[in-house]
Amino acid sequence: MRLEKYAALSALVLLLPLTGCGGGDDSSTITVLAAASLTGTFTELADQFEKDHPGVDVKLAFDSSATLAQQAVDGAPADVLATADTSTMDSAGPALDGEPQPFATNTMVLVTPADNPAGITGFDAILNGGVTYVVCVDTAPCGKVAAALLGDNDVAANPASLDVDVKAVLAKVTSGEADAGIVYATDAVAAGDAVQTFDIPHASDEVTSYPIAALKQSGDAGLAHEFVDLVLSDRGRQVLSDAGFGSP
Repeated sequence: MRLEKYAALSALVLLLPLTGCGGGDDSSTITVLAAASLTGTFTELADQFEKDHPGVDVKLAFDSSATLAQQAVDGAPADVLATADTSTMDSAGPALDGEPQPFATNTMVLVTPADNPAGITGFDAILNGGVTYVVCVDTAPCGKVAAALLGDNDVAANPASLDVDVKAVLAKVTSGEADAGIVYATDAVAAGDAVQTFDIPHASDEVTSYPIAALKQSGDAGLAHEFVDLVLSDRGRQVLSDAGFGSP
C-alpha cells in the first residue's frame, strides 16, 4: 500500500491517542535491487507484497546486475538483491545476509523489430555481417551469455553496440535503431507484438540462473527475508513462470 493512501488519516493520527492494536498508522519501506530483466515480475510481486503487508512500501531499483551488486557491497541503503547470474551474486558476498537462493532460470533469443526491416529469418542472419545487431556489455550477465552464444555459433560479425542491460538492448530493437538484438526469452515475451523472436542455437547450453538474498544493511531484516520468501514461494514462481522464466 502506497504512503499517499495514508494522507487522509494524518489529521486523525494527531488527534487520537494511540491504540493497543499497533502498526496500523505506521509505515515501513524496503528497497529491492533487481536485475533489469526482472522489471515486470518484481513489479507485480512488490504490489502483492504491499497488499499482504499493509503500511509497507516496496521501492524497486532495476539496473545491470553488476552495478547493483557493487552498490550492495558499497553499503547502499537496500534490503534485498536479486541478480541475473550466480557469479555476480557471489561478488556481493560480503553484503549478503545468508546464502543466496536460486529462484528462476532464463535463456536468450534473437529479436527483431515487429516489421523486421532487415528480413531476418533466423539467427544465421547475423553470422557474417550485413545486419546491425546489439547485445549487452560483457560485464552484465546478459552480455556474458550473449558473448558465449556468439562464440558457440562462430559469429564473425561484431555487434554494433554493447548496451548497459537487456532493457537497453530491447529498446534499440523496438525503436528501429538496430536490426536485431540478443535478449532474454522473458524480455521477448514481455515485448509481445513489438518484436519477432528467433531461437539461438545452443541457447539451452547457456542457461542463466537467478539468485536472491537479503542484505546485511537492511533496515528491517524481517521484511527483507519475507520478500525473499515471497519470490521463492509457489505464488512467486507462478508469476515468474507466467512471464516465461524457467524453474530454478
